[in-house]
Amino acid sequence: MVYTVLVYDDDQDIRNALKIYLEQEDYQVLQASHGKEAIEIIAQHEVHLILLDVMMPVLDGISTAVKIRETSNIPIIFLSAKAEDTDRVLGLKMGADDYVNKPFNPIELLARVDATLRRYARLGGLEGQALSEEKAESQYQNGGLVLDTVQKQARIDGRELTLTAIEYKILQLLITHLDQVFSSEQIYEKVWKESAFQASKTVSVHIRHLREKIEINPKEPQYIKVIYGLGYKMVTIK
Repeated sequence: MVYTVLVYDDDQDIRNALKIYLEQEDYQVLQASHGKEAIEIIAQHEVHLILLDVMMPVLDGISTAVKIRETSNIPIIFLSAKAEDTDRVLGLKMGADDYVNKPFNPIELLARVDATLRRYARLGGLEGQALSEEKAESQYQNGGLVLDTVQKQARIDGRELTLTAIEYKILQLLITHLDQVFSSEQIYEKVWKESAFQASKTVSVHIRHLREKIEINPKEPQYIKVIYGLGYKMVTIK
């Protein structure tokens, strides 16, 4: 299967360079120079991953990601010259699956693209490919929360949730291991399929975003609990 990557950057030279790198790895490449154009392309084409610059005209990268996340779980990797932790956290909170600082190493960026697409494929997001090795049954329920691994859907009290690929994977890990505590490092290694390095902040952002979608009051969560000094767990709800 040939995967399609949308490159969203207002710098023509960067778009052209990324196009060359990606096509050398047999990816099909689409280009957008501003957010509205990116959204139009997504509506008209099958896109498997988006490389999204943060600082953009017409509609900036953050706003574009928020708009995309209203209807789609397409993996998003932010590209940004802003390297502060607050910028990285904001990008992840707004729906990004990864965040790469400019100037970037092309080899590292391609590795992140490949890893992100592999994770998405494991969730069944690409051509109906199978879920990961821990699938034992097709539906898991805990209180009003339901995860269907065949339909690739999650619902809370009957309402369907729009989750990113990372959020889905974290939810799957926790709901299939009720009351089991996972450290941030364990969650990162199981979900990202990479060695954990300073994973706590990255994991906490995704957990917070997931709570905002499944909890009535994210500040007093019923489902996903912090076990201070140890990690996170999903508690059994009768």
